[in-house]
Amino acid sequence: MIVAGVDEVGRGCLFGPVWAAAVILKAEAFDRLPALGVTDSKALSAKRRQALLPEIHAHCLSYGLGQASAACIDAVGIRAATELAMCRALQRLCPSADHVLVDGSLPLRPWPGSQETVVAGDSHCLAIACASILAKEGRDALLQRLDQRWPGYGLASHKGYGTKAHRTALLQWGPTPLHRLSFLAPELKGGSPAGASSGNLE
Repeated sequence: MIVAGVDEVGRGCLFGPVWAAAVILKAEAFDRLPALGVTDSKALSAKRRQALLPEIHAHCLSYGLGQASAACIDAVGIRAATELAMCRALQRLCPSADHVLVDGSLPLRPWPGSQETVVAGDSHCLAIACASILAKEGRDALLQRLDQRWPGYGLASHKGYGTKAHRTALLQWGPTPLHRLSFLAPELKGGSPAGASSGNLE
């Protein structure tokens, strides 16, 4: 049986897409990767996650990334958008998974195949932990690039989360086209920043 782990990142952000990764590990990964310290991405520094990336890639039979845009999140809600990102990641696996381990307690409703939820899976399941690292590093890299498009918001540092600095920038500049309007308090919505071009990372 081919088993994949899937996890998401960016669910609670004010800006940008929700991002997901799905991972199928080779057999030898279950000895090698725990010895290297692979665990929940939130428990690792950025430097450590980056160092682990090539090891994870080398020990994957297959992996896939998926995302759903801020516009999608505003249109269908965060849970459905997260599920869409996860399904997109899973659909990129080759070979496809016979069984999917989903981080958390909520099932992946659109997924037609066999699945199992794993509470705190990114801490207890190696495939989900690897997926959490790939998703985190993929989204962080995107936010680094988007910080160059909208340099006034501090995206490279807070990665779109609702920090004080981020909220202060929203009060000053208004939301960009990639902010999640459904996540913003009325006083943070304001008008679009001058010169911002619309973008849809659907």
